[in-house]
Amino acid sequence: MRLPNAEHAAHPWVIAQIAPDFELIDAWALPAQGGRDDFDALLKIMAAVDGANAESALTRALFRVRYQLGAWFGWDDAARQLPIPGCTETTLSQRLPVNLRGSATGLDLSPASFTPLYRTRNEWAAELSNGTVHAVLHLAWVEQGKDRHRGQMGVYVKPRGKLGATYMALIRPFRHLIVYPALMRQIGRAWQARPA
Repeated sequence: MRLPNAEHAAHPWVIAQIAPDFELIDAWALPAQGGRDDFDALLKIMAAVDGANAESALTRALFRVRYQLGAWFGWDDAARQLPIPGCTETTLSQRLPVNLRGSATGLDLSPASFTPLYRTRNEWAAELSNGTVHAVLHLAWVEQGKDRHRGQMGVYVKPRGKLGATYMALIRPFRHLIVYPALMRQIGRAWQARPA
């Protein structure tokens, strides 16, 4: 379920301290609820989700088109270390407090090209940098009361100039109407099927 961005941003997340210059463009309540110690299970499910191999044929097709455009225009050249738009840093890891550096090891989102940034008891974040944007995927385990927690996802972005801003505007309806709803269904099925 889509959340108002303000609801996600209302929490005192670490991400707000290391990426205050990024815009929160999407916030979602994930179909994953559990106890205080179930955040690891959600992170494992999220690591297994890959849009290019999504259950939804339409989502797979959209990712194939995006990857093809990236190949044609050189947007996804992993060898290029692009600075964060408007900054000299090439990665948000340079902004992390010392105690969080190296805290996100053990969870690989490489199929989605995200590089893990940090992990706390109830937060996890990874970044992606390409020719259109520098983005952050933020996952959180939000207390709902009575020792119940729910997964939540925020996506933060800094577009790369006019190209990035135009790209983000063009993909917005696809994200909201196709990609995220399919992702939520896939996460929900995986959450229900996880080992007890």
